[in-house]
Amino acid sequence: MDATLFDKLVSIRRHLHQNPELSFTEFKTAAFVESQLAGLAIPTERLALTGVIGTLKKGEGPTVILRADMDALPIDEESGVAFPSLTEGVMHACGHDIHTTMLLGAAHLLNDAHFAGTVKFVFQPAEEGPMRSPEPGKSGAQLIMESGRLTGDAILGLHVHPLLPVGVLSYRLGEALANVGNFSIRITGKGGHPGFMRGVIDPIAIAARLITGAHGLVGPQPEVPVAVLAITYVSTETNPSFNVIPNQVLLQGSLRANKMADYDDIIRRLRVLIGELEMEYGCTIVLEFSAYYPSLLNDEGLHERLAPVYEKVFGAGKLSPGLAYLVGEDFSFYSRVIPGQFYFLGAKTDQNDQYFLHHPKVTFNEDCIKYGASFLAEGALRLLQS
Repeated sequence: MDATLFDKLVSIRRHLHQNPELSFTEFKTAAFVESQLAGLAIPTERLALTGVIGTLKKGEGPTVILRADMDALPIDEESGVAFPSLTEGVMHACGHDIHTTMLLGAAHLLNDAHFAGTVKFVFQPAEEGPMRSPEPGKSGAQLIMESGRLTGDAILGLHVHPLLPVGVLSYRLGEALANVGNFSIRITGKGGHPGFMRGVIDPIAIAARLITGAHGLVGPQPEVPVAVLAITYVSTETNPSFNVIPNQVLLQGSLRANKMADYDDIIRRLRVLIGELEMEYGCTIVLEFSAYYPSLLNDEGLHERLAPVYEKVFGAGKLSPGLAYLVGEDFSFYSRVIPGQFYFLGAKTDQNDQYFLHHPKVTFNEDCIKYGASFLAEGALRLLQS
C-alpha cells in the first residue's frame, strides 16, 4: 500500500471515529461509505436499514464477500486520542471504524486489480446487537442473510485486537467464537405479608434456588472457560419494602458456550430445572430468549487456500492460533451459510497494555490498517483465482 492511500485511509478512520453511530442508526456512516464507493465507480445498494453492499464485477467467475461492521457503542470515550468522539455517550470502542476503513481500503486496492469474478463489499450495521432493530431480536448480519440478497462462494472478515501486536493475525478453525443468547426468566408466585407465609409463594426464594441451580448447570470451568451462564439483572419490579413479599421476580442474563451442542444441552437442563421448581413451589416460570448469535464457523479449506496470502502480507511466523473467546460475533450468520474465515488482527498501541474491546480507554494502532486492507484484498484475489 502506497503512502498516499494509507494517509487517505487514516483520515477516513479519524472521521469515522469522531462521528460514531449506534446500531441501526448508522445513517451518516452509510452515506459516507456510499460516497466513498461512488468515487471508485462501485455501485451500491442498501439493505437492513443502514447496511451498504458495494459490488465490483470484472468478468465471469466466483463471488467473494468481504465484510466490515459499522456501529459504535454507548460509551463515554476516555481514550485520550487527539480525535475523540464528537458524540456524547457514543464511542467506537470495538474498532468498527477501523473495520470500515480497512474495507474501503480493500475496495481501492481491488478496484485497480485484475481478476475475473465479483467482489461484494458488505458494510454491515448493528453487529453489537439488535437494539432498535426493525425486526426485534435480529442483528444486522441476521437481517442481511435472511433477506436472501447476499450470496457468494466465500466470505472473509477481520476484527482488530487491541492487545495483539501489529502485524500479527490470529485465527481459530471450526467453532471459533461462542454461541451467545440473551435471556429473561420471569418467576410469578404469590405475594403477601412476611408474617403470614402460609398463603405466600415467595418468588425471591424461588429465584435464589434458580440462580444457584442455573450456575450449577455450567459447573467449574477451566482457566479458559468453555461456557458461562451469568445472571446480570434481578428485579422485583416493585417499590422496595421491608414487609411486602412481591408477586414476581425478573431475572435477565447471558448464556455463552463455545460449542453449539453444549449451548443446547445447557438450555435443555435449564428447562428441566425450571419445571422442577414449578412443581415444587406451585409457581409459574417463563424463560424467553430475546437474541441469539450462533457460534462462528471458520472453514479449514479456506484457511489452507489462503496460506500464501498470510506470508505475503504478514511475513513468516506472524500467524497465531487464537483462544476460544466467549464472545459473540454475528459474522456467524454468514459463516453458517457461506464458507468463511474470520480473524483477529493485531492493533496494539504502545500506551495500551490492559484495555480490551468495549473499554472507554481502549486504543487502536492505525498501522494495522495497512495489514488489514491488504489482507482483505489479497485474500479476495487468492480465492477468486483458486
